[in-house]
Amino acid sequence: MYPSAIAKHAEIDTAVTEVVGLLAPDVVRIRYEIGQDWSGDWAIHFRVILSDEAGHQKLRQVAKEVVRLLASRLDFPAMGVFPYHNFRTASEQAAIQEEAWA
Repeated sequence: MYPSAIAKHAEIDTAVTEVVGLLAPDVVRIRYEIGQDWSGDWAIHFRVILSDEAGHQKLRQVAKEVVRLLASRLDFPAMGVFPYHNFRTASEQAAIQEEAWA
């Protein structure tokens, strides 16, 4: 059975856009993917690109705020997913150039 999050891309996109807008310039962009985690449970995996300054000087504060704001806008249990958040700085992404994070 698929989680309801699969059908809620518009709602998720809106929440992501709001969070990026609120936390810019510290948060450069957020991408996400809905799929199963390592244990087979449904999950939403957020990939968050931070400015280099935010990633090096206030990672904990910005990361905590990203998690809080996404959770305040999206009801993960009702969507049937567990949220996962991964963070990377803009310069790390520039060096790695991983397509999923672009």
